[in-house]
Amino acid sequence: MEFAAKACPFLRNSTASALRSLSQKPAHTAMASNGLVSMAQQCPVMGKAMTIQARSTMMTGGCPASAGVRHFSASAVQPKPIKSQVLSYASSVSSNDLKASVQHELHKANPAPGAACPFKPAVPATHVAPTSGKTFDYEAVYEEELQKKRQDKSYRFFNNINRLAQQFPRAHTAKIEDEVTVWCSNDYLGMSKHPVVVETMRATLSKYGAGAGGTRNIAGNGALHLELEDELAALHRKPAALVFSSCYVANDATLSTLAQKLPNCVILSDAMNHASMIQGIKHSGAKKMIFRHNDTAHLEELLQTLDPSVPKIIAFETVYSMSGTIGKVEEICRLAKKYGAITFLDEVHAVGMYGAHGAGVAEHLDFADNLNRPVSSPIKTVMDQVDIISGTLGKAFGIVGGYIAGSAAFVDMIRSYAPGFIFTTSLPPAIVAGASASIRYLRNSPHERIGQQTNTRALKAQLAALDIPVVPNPSHIVPVLVGDAEVCKAASDELLRSHNIYVQSINYPTVPRGEERLRITPTPGHNEEMMAHLVNALESVWKRNGLKRTAEWKATGGRAGVVEGAVDPAPIWTESQLSLSAEAVGVGKAHAGQLLEETQTRQASAFQL
Repeated sequence: MEFAAKACPFLRNSTASALRSLSQKPAHTAMASNGLVSMAQQCPVMGKAMTIQARSTMMTGGCPASAGVRHFSASAVQPKPIKSQVLSYASSVSSNDLKASVQHELHKANPAPGAACPFKPAVPATHVAPTSGKTFDYEAVYEEELQKKRQDKSYRFFNNINRLAQQFPRAHTAKIEDEVTVWCSNDYLGMSKHPVVVETMRATLSKYGAGAGGTRNIAGNGALHLELEDELAALHRKPAALVFSSCYVANDATLSTLAQKLPNCVILSDAMNHASMIQGIKHSGAKKMIFRHNDTAHLEELLQTLDPSVPKIIAFETVYSMSGTIGKVEEICRLAKKYGAITFLDEVHAVGMYGAHGAGVAEHLDFADNLNRPVSSPIKTVMDQVDIISGTLGKAFGIVGGYIAGSAAFVDMIRSYAPGFIFTTSLPPAIVAGASASIRYLRNSPHERIGQQTNTRALKAQLAALDIPVVPNPSHIVPVLVGDAEVCKAASDELLRSHNIYVQSINYPTVPRGEERLRITPTPGHNEEMMAHLVNALESVWKRNGLKRTAEWKATGGRAGVVEGAVDPAPIWTESQLSLSAEAVGVGKAHAGQLLEETQTRQASAFQL
């Protein structure tokens, strides 16, 4: 019996105090006298032998192994008993103790081929490594990490900005009487305050209340959620869509789940992809390959190294929000088809802003074809070539939430497996109703897009005339290069404090160190007076602080695209697409009135219920 411990890995690796603790705990079933016996019965080797040998073993009147266990649990320091000592304990143990002990003895004497103990060694909760006597200082770690942020000037300060719906794009600060003009909102088209959206949400709130009531699986799935997903699928001309609480969650949950389900999947990711996509790729555990930003030649080099049979996802964006650059959608789709990959396209900063109906850059690339294309049209466009599209409801659409669109089977798989979708509360009814109203309106109204693009062109031209450095790009983003984190924060503070203009400074890790900038986003609500005030304020800040002009950046080697020889790319919106005629704008206004009338009718019906 001195070999008992050697026979059972569980006994061998468990401490005496742990075994004693188990023997004193009650069992979960009536078939065992204590926790230790209960564990023995669960063992696939001893459990089977127990039913065969228990009766004959008990008839012998003693059980060495059982006694050994009882003796072992009594003291952590006593030596292993010899056979005669073990036998002397037999009469003092219960029949169930005998059963467990017999199985340990059988396991020792004749173990099943390849059998292994399924239990980890039992270690009492009180068994901890010796310490110096001091408890861990959690607060010191928090302060140390914050100090790192302060030292490298990447610590973030959140301004208290309260946007005023009836005075868009005006807002008040912590003091209600202190008003400022917001020039950095992602509410690109001002849809958060649009009557069509507000009235729809007000009516829905009155009828269905404030909250969703649960997850989509538990009381949080209503007709309005399904209606929104139908709207999104139709917008992107995909069979299905799925709504998430945000597009960060949509990207993270979708990429991680998709790559886990594709065996040996490889994800090829643009170097400037958003943090949500990067997190999704990390969480997937899949192999990743990063290609240089917008460098399709480099992407193809990487694709050529992969076996054609290996599943591949190419993840990229259309509008890169901090630089304003545009992804090469058509070229990347061509490479995906050539090398057997699928495409995951983030249109977060493009939906509502580009395309004949606001579906994004992929739709915009075939503007004329998509303008009046019926649903049943056989014409295939760039948007049709994209496998998976992700977007947001929280920027141009003016609400909150995110989504994906793709094939019916793909969307259903994500719906069925993605934890980020399954285990979170659904968006409230008023939110999804407002989002649907915003999408419907912008699908048919060019007015807001025209106003936004017109203001973007005007602002870029005025800044260029003053030699204030704007990172060149063809989109609606106006990134003004500063190039130093501390100076950029100071410039933002000066604009707010001295000029009542709010433009947030963008520092690392959102942009690389040395490429800090003020990110300006004109909206249709900014008028000529507001723009003149902004331009004069920027000129004042640049002069007072001696900030580098475009020519100075170019003379010193340049940075962030502001370099010698750089040519401003043509705006993605052409003159003909903007349709700046009074007729096009008039159509948009007429449609807005029609939608508002329909919304008011629905609201009246809701109040009658």
